Amino acid sequence: MILSLIYQGLIIVLLLTFSFGPAFFSLINTAIKYGYKPSSLLAIGVVASDFFLCILVCLLVYFGAVNLLHSEKAQTFSAIIGGVILIVFGAFYFKKHVTKSDKSIDIGYIAPHPMLMVLKGFLINLFNPAVWFLWLGNVTAISKTLEYSLVNMILFFSVVLAAVLFVELAKISLAEKIKIYLTDKLMTIINYITGTVLIIFGFVLIYNHFFGK
Repeated sequence: MILSLIYQGLIIVLLLTFSFGPAFFSLINTAIKYGYKPSSLLAIGVVASDFFLCILVCLLVYFGAVNLLHSEKAQTFSAIIGGVILIVFGAFYFKKHVTKSDKSIDIGYIAPHPMLMVLKGFLINLFNPAVWFLWLGNVTAISKTLEYSLVNMILFFSVVLAAVLFVELAKISLAEKIKIYLTDKLMTIINYITGTVLIIFGFVLIYNHFFGK
C-alpha cells in the first residue's frame, strides 16, 4: 500500500504543478516580471486553494455527498464566476508595456500588499472547475486505498500539497532567473500571451457551461 500511495502522490504532484492552466501561466508570468517573493505569495495562494478544495472534497466523499459537485447548477455557477474572474485578471495583463525597471502596480498584479497576491492565487485556482474535478478524481482514488479514513486522507494530501508547494517554489525560482535574458519587448509579449490565455480560459468556461448547453 505504501508504494501505491507514493506512486499516486507523485502523479498528483505532477498533475498539480505541470497542468497548463490559468494558475500555471500566472505563476510563471509573475515570477518573470516581479521576482521570487510576489510569485511565491501567488503560489501559496494557489496551494491554499488546493488544500481548501481537498478538504472539502474529502468531506463530501467521506459523508457520501459527492453528488453535490456533479449538480448542473453548481457547475454552471462555478464556471460563470470563474470565467468572469479569469477574464478580469487576463485584462490586467494588457494594461501597458512592461519594462524591467517598472516596479509600479502593473498588469496582473492586483496590489503590492502580500495578502492580495495570496488572494489572487487562491481565486484563480478556486474558480477553475477543472481543478475541482481533478481533486474529485484524486480524493476518490486515494479514499479507496486508505479505506475512506478521513484523517488518513487529510494527512496524505497535506504531505502531497507540501511537496506541490516545494515544486512550485522551485519552478518560479527558475523562471525568475531567466528574466535577466529577456528584453522589454519579449517581456511584453509574454505578458500579452498570459493575458490572452487567461481570457480564453474564461470565455471557454462560460461558453461550455452556459451558452454551450
